[in-house]
Amino acid sequence: MAAQSLAPAPAATSPAAASAACSRRARGFGWHVMMVLALAALLFPLAWLVSASFKSSGEILTTTSFWPKELTPSNWSDALEGAGGLTFWQLLANSLILSSLTVVGNVLSCVLAGYALARLRFRMRGLFFAFTIVTLMLPMHVVLIPQYIIFQKLGLIGTFLPLVLPKFLATEGFFVFLVIQFVRGIPRELDEAALVDGAGPYRTFYSVILPLVRPALITTAIFSFIWSWNDFFGQMIFLSKPDTYTLQLGLRLFIDQSSTSAYGPMFAMSVLALLPIFLFFLVFQRYLVEGVATSGLKG
Repeated sequence: MAAQSLAPAPAATSPAAASAACSRRARGFGWHVMMVLALAALLFPLAWLVSASFKSSGEILTTTSFWPKELTPSNWSDALEGAGGLTFWQLLANSLILSSLTVVGNVLSCVLAGYALARLRFRMRGLFFAFTIVTLMLPMHVVLIPQYIIFQKLGLIGTFLPLVLPKFLATEGFFVFLVIQFVRGIPRELDEAALVDGAGPYRTFYSVILPLVRPALITTAIFSFIWSWNDFFGQMIFLSKPDTYTLQLGLRLFIDQSSTSAYGPMFAMSVLALLPIFLFFLVFQRYLVEGVATSGLKG
């Protein structure tokens, strides 16, 4: 007689297991609802900004409705025309130049300073490292007046140099400390192997250390670009000539140029000013997460 295979009968689900499964699903659903509500709360100001860019200045000040009662697309053309004799494209070019120079300065100087403090042996190394950590606790307002006096005596007020030159001198302690932590996570056996092969400190840095600290460099570049792009106070202090104004300073011109403030074009330019930083973050988001999550190599 042919053998018959009998399928095992499904095990009966106990009431306790079913209750636990329902409880897990309910908690998961609740967390998803909370995350959606939190995301909506965070994105609401941005959505309101986009909506206000299509409203007239009078409607922005007199109504509280989210949607514009009457579309005013001329705000966008006025935003592109700019204010104070400066077009949107001139302001955008100045912002890109300033942010790009800031990124180059921070990446070059901070990686060199971080490598020196993490690997090289020299006198007062510990003191220099302590100074680097102390600068993290100093607000920029403490050093603003001395910096302004120095750059004023050098005749550099009204140019990009007061905002760019310090970046080439490794004055950003946060990025120096970030590179130091990355370099400390790299096994010293790699340095010793390079030394055996006849490589000196410079060759070791260029061929061994630099490729391995790539996540830290990308993180430094991303944060440098974002912070420089969003900076208003420092640019307002040092950029006194209109031909050097950035987008952040250009937004103020819509309020100061006449007795009636052009809020509609100002909000439209605000949306345009957010697009480059949004695209920049979107492209480099993966590298940002990698740089923050990685702390060097595990030996």
